[in-house]
Formats: sequence, C-alpha cells, structure tokens
Amino acid sequence: MTTARNRAINRIRRDRTLAAKTRLLEVPEATEDTVDETTFPDERLELLFTCCHPALATDAQVALTLRTLGGLTTGEIARAFLVPEPTMAQRLVRAKRKIKAAGIPFRVPPDHLLPDRLAAVLAVVYLIFNEGYGGRGELAAEALGLGRALAELMPDEPEVLGLLALMLLVESRRAARTGPDGSLIRLADQDRGAWDPALVAEGQALVRACLRRDRPGPYQIQAAINAVHSDPPTDWTQVVALYDQLLTVQPTAIVALHRAVAVAEVAGPAAALALLDGLELDGYHVFHAVRADLLRRLGRDAEASEAYAAAIARTGNAAERDFLERQRSGGFGSG
Repeated sequence: MTTARNRAINRIRRDRTLAAKTRLLEVPEATEDTVDETTFPDERLELLFTCCHPALATDAQVALTLRTLGGLTTGEIARAFLVPEPTMAQRLVRAKRKIKAAGIPFRVPPDHLLPDRLAAVLAVVYLIFNEGYGGRGELAAEALGLGRALAELMPDEPEVLGLLALMLLVESRRAARTGPDGSLIRLADQDRGAWDPALVAEGQALVRACLRRDRPGPYQIQAAINAVHSDPPTDWTQVVALYDQLLTVQPTAIVALHRAVAVAEVAGPAAALALLDGLELDGYHVFHAVRADLLRRLGRDAEASEAYAAAIARTGNAAERDFLERQRSGGFGSG
C-alpha cells in the first residue's frame, strides 16, 4: 500500500510538472502526450530528454531546455553561447515557433532513441553546472544530481561517465576557489588541502573507468585534464597533449584558448600569446583575461592593462570582475 501510494504521488507530481513545462514551451494541446512509466531514475531526466527533440538544431535544443527546465535566464544562456542577449532571445522564439508549426510531440522518447538525444542532454547538464559553479551553487548541485541519474540510466555510455567525472573534479575545488571575502583564487594558488578528497577520488575513478572503455569524447578528455590537475604537481606536458586530443574531437576556439594557457606553462607566455592570434573570441572575457596575463608576464604592462579592461567590461560576474580589477591594479612588475 505504501509503495502504491508513493508511486501515485510521484505520477501526479510528474503529470503536473509535465503540464507546467508544456505550457512554458507553448506546445499545442493536440501534441501533448501523457507520460508513461519509464526506466528513468529521475523525472527531471524525462523532461530533459523530452525537450531535446532532434527536429530542432542541437544549439536550439540546448538553449530552449536551459531556459525552460534549467533555471537559467536568457542573459545567462546568451553568455554561455557567447552571443548577445537579443540574439539568444530570437533563437528561443524561433525554436518555440518551430515546435508549434511542426507539431513536435512533447513526450518521452522510447529507450532506443535516447542516444540520439544524449549530446544535447549532456550539453544542458554541463552548462547548468558551469553557471552554478560561477556562483549559483544550487544549480551546480542540480547538475551533479542529473549527472548521477544519467550515469544510473546509461552506465555504458562513457561520455555520461566523463561528464560526471568532470563535474565531480571541478566541484571538489569549490571550497578552495574563493577566499573568506568571496574573492576568486586561481587554481595554481588554491589550498589543495581544502579540496574535497571524496569527490576527487570518485572523479578519478570514473576517469580510469572511461580510459578502459577506449572510446574518448570531449567530456572524458576534459575530465582527464582535471584529473591531471588533481595529482600535484600538475604535469603540464600531459595537459597540453590532452588538449591536442581534445582539439581533434572538438575543434573550437574555446578549446584552443585553454590549450594556449597550458602551452604557456610548457613553452612560455610568448609561445602562448602567438596562439591567441586569430581566435574570434572578442566577446569572451576569459580570452581577454588570458591575453592580459600573458602580456603581463612578458612585461608589456600597457597592453596588459588594456586587455584587463576589456575582460572587466565583458564579465557579468561580480567576483570575476573584482579579481580582474585586482590583477589589473596590482599585478604588474611581478615578472
């Protein structure tokens, strides 16, 4: 009787959530379907896989799901995609219009179709985590919960394990990432004793499990990079090699930027600065912050100050802005 009552309560909650989210997506009533019992361990995953419909472009799937289910504002999503907020608002409107025009059904896909939607679901969870790690802790916790549920649902998908490992290893450093006054602390300056050893161990174990499967993907490689950071001192040559591998499967300007940071530790700031030429990341504050640090290390203080100003102007995070202000005002002359 207790089991039956709990299942009934869960079904009612799921139906209410489905109805509410359907209204948010503006799905026509004719295309709504009831949610049958599924193998999903978490009803939030049902909604994620439902929203990530392959009839929409992957970027549209991710953006719409972040807005509808992920708790992110249009501005936060725009920053994640490195586009202006009005541009993202238009993308969301177009995605909703396509759902209406095409009569895309709002229903949970059968199990055999889940892999077709996995890339978008992983991207949603990853971006929710990133937004949470930047300050909204409840979002990071939500993303970790979704990552664990995904690992339970699809334990044979190495990218699922890779994403969970990546989030665990990054989350393990949360307590060391900020000072008592809330100021940001760079990875190299963090107190490793403040890292969560249980999260580090769990993340590293998942990375080893991924390596045994020998089906590398972007989340697994990023997790491996963070695993290297978790074994002091950081082997920067290995980090560069992993970024080389990541570039082959995810050849984006963001990956190239982070690779340049690692190259600076191996070949020096001049070699890294040369790698930034041609990267179209003017709207991304991290690009200007990296460039500023490299210029500072080369003694090109005036150029570094301008780059810091560009980074400060482009970040919407108060803690990051304060950190960059301190770097700009007190970082020169240190070599």
